[in-house]
Amino acid sequence: MIIKSFEEEKIKSVKSNLILFYGSNQGHKTQIIKEFFEKNFKGEIYRLDENDILNNYEEFISSLINKSLFEDCRLIIISRASEKIIKLVNEILDRDIEKIKVIISCDNLEKKSKLRNLFEKERNLICIPFYEDNEKSLISISQTFFKLRKIKISQEVVNLLVERSRGDRGNLINELNKIENLLITKKNISLDDVMKLSNLYQDYSVFQLAENYLAKNKKQVSKILNENNFANDECVLILRTILNRSKRLLKLKESQKETGNIDLTISSFKPPIFWKEKDIVKKQIQSWSDDEVKKIIYKLNDLEILIKKNSNNSLNFVSDFVSNY
Repeated sequence: MIIKSFEEEKIKSVKSNLILFYGSNQGHKTQIIKEFFEKNFKGEIYRLDENDILNNYEEFISSLINKSLFEDCRLIIISRASEKIIKLVNEILDRDIEKIKVIISCDNLEKKSKLRNLFEKERNLICIPFYEDNEKSLISISQTFFKLRKIKISQEVVNLLVERSRGDRGNLINELNKIENLLITKKNISLDDVMKLSNLYQDYSVFQLAENYLAKNKKQVSKILNENNFANDECVLILRTILNRSKRLLKLKESQKETGNIDLTISSFKPPIFWKEKDIVKKQIQSWSDDEVKKIIYKLNDLEILIKKNSNNSLNFVSDFVSNY
């Protein structure tokens, strides 16, 4: 039986002992498991990977049947699962093992997936798909978070938090929790407060440096370098941020070859590119050839090795790299 991930009342009242979570939204899965399954659970919780089970399958099944390992346990969370876990599901169903709730978490499953079809069609099994968040849903999460806590916050702050979460609900919730914990006595939060509390000054500057480097905005790159007092020990973070963005750029260019349309490529990309970034990403795609992006990736890997050997000159190496094309 299918339940939508936003149908929280239905999820709260789930009685099934076998539940399948699938999809790429890991942050939302984690949130649902914590709030609706772990939070008020009495007893021990076992977290296992699929490989932990399959590599010790007979022992695991024996423990379930005899309840030797899980005597006081009623919740087992299986992560990084795949089609292979259907073997365990069928065994639990055949043996009618009760009093143990099992949550199976997978990445995306195609419509033809046997595991997905089993959970969707069986009335006593629950299947919950978790699709990627978009900008609108993340803004709604942020606004609801602050509203429930009666904290006044501007739309500018909400937009910044969402932008810096890079489309990941888990990242966003981590930042929101940090703000709640550190500003428990404060009812009005400024943009400056958020930047300081969530370490966004550094991260924001590093991301801006990476984005503008790949967009060949030389003046903006120079301005960011001059305005930020980057330290030598931040250089690996800078390089890896540019590296991750370069890898994304390569995927975007490959996707553009398939779609033949740069705007469609950007709007359909996963994880989603937020509206504020679309213009600069478009410029990045137009600024480099595939081979040039690949060369950047190779240079970044070599440069990281170099700065680790010459840490005192790290900032000089990085400044030279981003200032010269």
